[in-house]
Amino acid sequence: MVKAVFFDIDGTLVSFNTHKISENSKKALKELKSKGIKVFIASGRALFQLDNLENLEFDGYIMINGCNCFINENGSLKEIYKISLDKNDLFSLINYLNKDRFPCSIITANNIHINYADDVIKTLYTMAKVNIPEVVDFNEYIINNHDKILQLNIFVDENKEKYLMNEVLKNSESSRWHFSFADVNHKGSGKNVGIDKIIEYYGIDLSETMAFGDGGNDIGMIKHAAIGVAMGNANENVKKIADYITDDVDNDGVYKALKHFNLVDF
Repeated sequence: MVKAVFFDIDGTLVSFNTHKISENSKKALKELKSKGIKVFIASGRALFQLDNLENLEFDGYIMINGCNCFINENGSLKEIYKISLDKNDLFSLINYLNKDRFPCSIITANNIHINYADDVIKTLYTMAKVNIPEVVDFNEYIINNHDKILQLNIFVDENKEKYLMNEVLKNSESSRWHFSFADVNHKGSGKNVGIDKIIEYYGIDLSETMAFGDGGNDIGMIKHAAIGVAMGNANENVKKIADYITDDVDNDGVYKALKHFNLVDF
């Protein structure tokens, strides 16, 4: 019996095209809750970046790819887990950027900053309808805030990503849900870790979980949950490891999968 369902946001619950949640998905989420099934967000975003979930209520939030987790207790959020990036990796990054500069953003629990914003960065953020982060001096910022940094976004191709992870960010791991950048988090973290933190808190067994996703940062979660669902618009490497592949986000993929597994009745 499924007692907890975890949803990625972008490309899963929320369409990249409309930037909205479908009416059937909203209705399905409300029906899950009415049946006593807990619903959770599992996102690469930070909590302060949540701006597209409308007025839907969730039982908890796995944020920053599992590095910051919250429980919703009677409308008040309680933080139950947080892990920052390795200090040595961050100082190694400073040294590397002084020699070979590329766009990189830093995410803490409360804000996001970037080392510089070129035309590509400006275009990406404009397309995503997100404000360009404040530009800061990375050397100074990292020195003063290294213990608060939970994630990096490195705006590089896959070959450069592999080099950075092997030579610069050795105590971290990367995941990619968009071709233009990769998320970097503490090694051994991930949305799957977030699931464990959440279900431990609620006393739910892993065999009673389901997870939905579409991008590279959802792979660990989809493999980990008892039932892992890939969206029809998911990357091929995500579909390969999923237990079930549903329709696209723009064709009510979330609702159709919940209907397939007899979790909703309409």
